[in-house]
Amino acid sequence: MKTIQVFDPALCCSTGVCGVDVDQVLVAFSADVDWAKQNGARIERFNLAQQPMAFAENAIVKGFLERSGAEALPLILIDGEVALAGRYPNRAELARWTGVAETPVEVKQGGCCGGKSC
Repeated sequence: MKTIQVFDPALCCSTGVCGVDVDQVLVAFSADVDWAKQNGARIERFNLAQQPMAFAENAIVKGFLERSGAEALPLILIDGEVALAGRYPNRAELARWTGVAETPVEVKQGGCCGGKSC
């Protein structure tokens, strides 16, 4: 299985899902990463604020930061090659990259009142 490395911008914690102003994109991505890992995917995340040496020691990431700056993060590598930059992948992309079968999100029918008039 392929290894996905996520080089996050400087976040307050390892996932970025903390503090008073939580970014919903990070919430969704963290859930998707957990889902992929539970299905056998190999995903590593590196936080610029907490693990700067991981950025400095990787030639691809270091070159990316020199050209584009930290504002262009996140950077996603698959087996050491750039796959995506500037945004987080969605569940479908993680599933495709890792070969994990995507589990459809369950949608309840009938809205808030189960099909009855509200």
